[in-house]
Formats: sequence, C-alpha cells, structure tokens
Amino acid sequence: MNISLKRSDDAVSGVLKVEVVKADYADQVEKGLRSYRQKAEIHGFRKGMAPMGMIRKMYGKAVAADEVNKIVPESIVNYIRENDVAILGEPLPSGTEQPEIDFEARGDCEFYFDVALAPEVNIVWTKEDKLPYYQVTVDDEMLEKQIESFRENYGILDDTSETVEEKDLIKGVVTELEDDGSPKEGGMVVEDAILMPLYIKDEEERNKFIGAGKNSTVTFNPAKAYDGAVAEIASFLKTDKSEAGSIVNDFTFEIKEITHHRKAEMDQEFFDKVFGEGNVTTEEEFRNKLRESIRGQFTPQSDAKFFLDARKLLLEKAGNMNFADDILKRQLMVSGENRTAEKLEEEYPQIIEDLKFQLIKKDLVKKNAIKVTDEDVLRLARRFAQSQLAQYGMYSVPAESLDNYAREMLKNEQTRRDIIDHATDDKLTVWLKDGADLDIKEVSSDDLNKLFREENNK
Repeated sequence: MNISLKRSDDAVSGVLKVEVVKADYADQVEKGLRSYRQKAEIHGFRKGMAPMGMIRKMYGKAVAADEVNKIVPESIVNYIRENDVAILGEPLPSGTEQPEIDFEARGDCEFYFDVALAPEVNIVWTKEDKLPYYQVTVDDEMLEKQIESFRENYGILDDTSETVEEKDLIKGVVTELEDDGSPKEGGMVVEDAILMPLYIKDEEERNKFIGAGKNSTVTFNPAKAYDGAVAEIASFLKTDKSEAGSIVNDFTFEIKEITHHRKAEMDQEFFDKVFGEGNVTTEEEFRNKLRESIRGQFTPQSDAKFFLDARKLLLEKAGNMNFADDILKRQLMVSGENRTAEKLEEEYPQIIEDLKFQLIKKDLVKKNAIKVTDEDVLRLARRFAQSQLAQYGMYSVPAESLDNYAREMLKNEQTRRDIIDHATDDKLTVWLKDGADLDIKEVSSDDLNKLFREENNK
C-alpha cells in the first residue's frame, strides 16, 4: 500500500491518495470467504460444503469491499500519525478525483480523500504583553459571614435550655382536642412528636412556641401551622397523607425536651475542625488563614476572566489564519444533525474563531512542553468533587472518601476528557500569567461577577 499527500498551492488543503494493491487484502478476503463457506446454507449442498468457486462468485465482491474499507481508514490514520500531518477534522472522500472501484475484479485500486490542513501558528508571548488580573478583595463583611457559617456548621446540640428559641428542636407528647378544648376521645396521640418552630409556616402558630418552657403545654393547630401541606402534617403526626388532609382540630404539645443548637466557640477545637489539628492556634491566625482561603476560592474565577482576556490578545496576535472553508463546511454538514446550509453560514464565523483558538492553545502547549499528569487530573477531579459535595453541605469530607468520589468521576470517559481539557487550560493559564505583565486590580466579588455577565452579553 502506498499513501501520498498532495498539498494545495495555498497549503490549507490537500488530497490524500491511497493506492491499494491486491496483496494488501487478498489473504483477508480468502479468510473471509472460507468463513462464509462454513456458515452458508445453499440449496443442494450440506452446510459448509458448497464449492469455493460458487462462494467466491456469490460473496467475493462484498467481502473484498468490506476488507478494503477496513484497511484504508486504518492506513490513513497510521500515515497521519507517523508523518505528523496536522489535519482538521476527518478526511472526506474526494468528489472530483475518485475513480470507480471494481471490487468484482479484486485487483489494485485507488482512493482519494480531501483533507483540510491546519495553518501554522507563531505566537510570541512576553512581559511586554500587559493584561488585567482581577483579584477579589475579601472584606470584613465577607470574612464574618464565612466565620458565622462555619460556627453554625460546627455547632453543638445542647439539651440544657429551659425555654424554646426559633431554631430549637423540641420533643414531647401531642394530643388531639375537641372543639371545646378537651382531649378528643379516641383522638390522635403522638408520644414522641418532634417539632422545630423555624419550619412552622404560620407566624402566629410559630410564636406560640417561642419562649415556651420545658414541661409546659402549647395549644396550636397543625393544619394552620403548616399551611395545609399534607406531607408535612402527616410527617409531624406520624400518619398517612390520605388521613392528614382531613385533620383540622387543635392539638396540645406537651414539651418534654428542648434541644438548642449552639454555635461553635472560637476555640482550638473549632480551629482544628476548620483547618486541621494544630494548623491554627490563635484567632488572629484563624482569621488571616480564612481570609486567604476565601481569596483562594475566587482564584478560579479570576483565572477564568484572565483566560478570556488572554484569548482575545492571542487571537489578535495570531492575525489572519487561512482555512479550507469548503472542506470544513462539508465536514460540518456531514457531522451536524439537522444542520442546514443557512444555519451553517450563520454559525461558521464563530466556529472558525473557536477553531483558531484551539490551534493556538495546542501550539503553545506543545512548544512550551506543558504537560498534564495523572496527579494533575486527580487533583482537579478532587476539586470538582469537593465543590459538588459542598453544595449538599458536606464541607469536611475525609481525604480517602474524597479520593474515592473523584476516582469514580474519572471512570466516565467523557468526564475524564473534560477534566483533562480543564487541567490543560489551568496549566496554560499559569504559563500565560507567568509570562505576561499582570495589572493587578482589586475588585469585589460582585464586580467580578458583573465582568463575567458583561462578557456573556457581548
């Protein structure tokens, strides 16, 4: 087999010529025909005993076509890889040069494919390139809000309270009443009822519990308290939803226990829970470390904004890049489901701009030996996992559990590819930041979000 590439004069496209000789596929055709013979059930012959001449006549053309169609794509892939040919998309069968193939003769044949070639990229990135870098200022209000959040999360339950507060958990005996306020004969009684005033929807009913003492009795109406929400009434009274909808009577709640959630104190135990044992020993150290930690949480957003600004500058530096538009559009029409020619013309300028930036990134990564390791991928997967778990209030996940969660994420091939791409962008961002002259601008988190919104609206 012989493969050659004839480049166009403008070097943005080319034609791959694939010359296949009979010896490239003859053995595989014979093997395929023998397999057909073993399976073929032909009238007048026992299974597997039909003459090979008949099998060749019946199936030879189809088997030859199948074998050639297998080896041609494989050979093209190998040729492109071994010769480091930078092509865009997939080779397309040439609509002008492809001769008719006679698989009946099973002889030599030629195939022609149109290919779009990637233009050269030559970017120089130096300290003369000045870009803004928006760094979030962690003000006192933001710091205090985070401290209060941690104190709530790491708080303790205290059952020594004598009176009820809004966020307390109260337990006791609930008894259904008659209209005159006496216990209803055969009515509902819940011995181990649990209630938190915070979640009572009706303010009047909620306030009946606030300030109530241990061993006191509160008369209230569950239907009114929970605004007729059947699921909540049923859960509170430990009954079926079908029955809860018809419950309209008042009830008494005899308070037996009051459990108060107390915020964590600013002590060593609290410091250890937030930052690990012994890493912080004073409140001043805690505040400073937390301030840096909060700033670090905004670093991905700051980097993302920098990357967007760097993209604009890189595209400007790359200048005009020529592409084989006709071939690229054919590729896009083939690959895009339900894509019309009109829609393609509308989308094409943005597609080309994205393609230009992908080529720029690839060139910078290659020329500057920017590599993503397995540890880089796992580290980023951990960060994504930690972010996901934090959405469910799980802030202090053990390292082993976090690793297991991250590794499970990476088992999904698409997720793994996305994380590798993200990790590559992260490393390229670091390289771009190190190589440029950064104009540090202190902004609030709201201002940074506003910059992103403005970017999205362009």
